[in-house]
Amino acid sequence: MTDKAAPGVPALRFSKMHGAGNDFVVIDLRDGTPPPDAELASRLADRHFGVGCDQILTIEPPRSAGAVASYRIWNSDGSPSQQCGNGARCVAAWLVRDGVARGNRFRVDSPLATHEVERLEGDRYSIAMGVPQFEPKLIPLAGFPKADSYRQNLDGEVVEFGAVSMGNPHAVIEVADVDLSPVLVQGPALQSSGAFPESANIGFAQVVSRQRLRLRVFERGVGETLACGSGACAAAAVLMRRGRIDRSVDITLPGGDLHIDWPDDAAEVIMSGPAAFVFEGEWKQ
Repeated sequence: MTDKAAPGVPALRFSKMHGAGNDFVVIDLRDGTPPPDAELASRLADRHFGVGCDQILTIEPPRSAGAVASYRIWNSDGSPSQQCGNGARCVAAWLVRDGVARGNRFRVDSPLATHEVERLEGDRYSIAMGVPQFEPKLIPLAGFPKADSYRQNLDGEVVEFGAVSMGNPHAVIEVADVDLSPVLVQGPALQSSGAFPESANIGFAQVVSRQRLRLRVFERGVGETLACGSGACAAAAVLMRRGRIDRSVDITLPGGDLHIDWPDDAAEVIMSGPAAFVFEGEWKQ
């Protein structure tokens, strides 16, 4: 945080939160304050000279009837993101603490849709994340007809992956051991391969049992994070359709565990997990 505020510019209040280690700066913009530009987003997200976070969440007025609020998601480069499951749970917890969300069930508007939220025990929330989309044009995935799996040459190595949209594009690579997987090499390589015109979150999933996965995700615009909620939904959906795991599964990520339920292909994926407050602060602009 800067030492001195600019004259006449009020400090920007924020909450630092995380969901399974995926961390956020949460800013209330319901008073009409503009969202952070690329410079401010970069400064806020900087882990050495700023607050430090994977993404920034802005709380805004609802866009649909019945929703208590809406939110948007900003990467550290100032670019917008369409979906963030861990962020959605943090927004839900923030709205409960704020008092605008009353009761154990309510709705929030994300950049793409309206989501049903349920408050669970122990600072946990479940979010209806939408129906997975596997059509290549809806992901979007370029140069492939629809299939259960795809193959892409990455610097001389052919990598097999599944692809799905959870409101944002995902690739899912099944691996024998996530600890030994070349996440930091194949993640950015597949993102920039041309297969995903809008880039993608690249998940590396290890099947431990029919009821449990281990997962690491290299996120677009961010890099590898401790947890990716939409990535967990994507990995579960791809592997459930292949019959590799059951329709209710626990997913262990580096930052903690999430639970995913997907009753059938036409249903919404339900993601459950923790949301935690870390501290409150003011950014002196």
